[in-house]
Amino acid sequence: MTPHISAKKNEIAKVVLMPGDPLRAKMIAEKYLENYKLVNKVRNMFMYTGEYKGIEVTVAGSGMGCPSIGIYSYELFNFYDVDYIIRVGSCGSYRKEIKVYDIYNVKEAYGDSNYAKIAANIDEKVIPAGNKIYEIIQKTAAEKKISMHTGRIYSSDVFYTYETKENFAEDNNLDVVEMESFALFANAIHAKKQAGCLLTVSDSLITEEKTTAEERQNNFLSMIELALDSVLKITD
Repeated sequence: MTPHISAKKNEIAKVVLMPGDPLRAKMIAEKYLENYKLVNKVRNMFMYTGEYKGIEVTVAGSGMGCPSIGIYSYELFNFYDVDYIIRVGSCGSYRKEIKVYDIYNVKEAYGDSNYAKIAANIDEKVIPAGNKIYEIIQKTAAEKKISMHTGRIYSSDVFYTYETKENFAEDNNLDVVEMESFALFANAIHAKKQAGCLLTVSDSLITEEKTTAEERQNNFLSMIELALDSVLKITD
């Protein structure tokens, strides 16, 4: 147990799927897992452990932003001996060709906060996903004939800004934006574990098309199924 997770150590699987929204974690468990059990509800950050096609997996909410996912992923890696975490979340697109509902496999995350330096003594502003988990997701998507984008994303600490950084995405070769991967990848490197990130585009900063909160919670199923099928290969 930790201050933020009440689960017993043996109640958390070696592989964790981590959506930001705890209600999305609940939906994933109810829809995809067999023999699942609620193992954490501290602060309503729901975590469920069950079986997907015979493989034990935990689905755990992370909350929003680097500080929140930083706490939960650190504790899972270091206190619960989790080996792999795949974040499954949403993102905004900077590119015309990356459209709403497209899937994005993060290769590396750009961050402009001090999180990586303070938490993991990493000075770089660009942090890679775990190579093994990234390649497994790529291979699984190809086998399932799922079209997918990949590359560099922006993990922003701020959702609302007082000014727009002109040409920021283009200058830094950024495809999409979210708020968590930078911290997750930093924690994985520090713990010598593996982290990946699959995102579904929820809105376009180019076309201004958007999805609703209900759509984000319930309709990102292709991404979730891709993540779960990747888990099967991780544990082979």
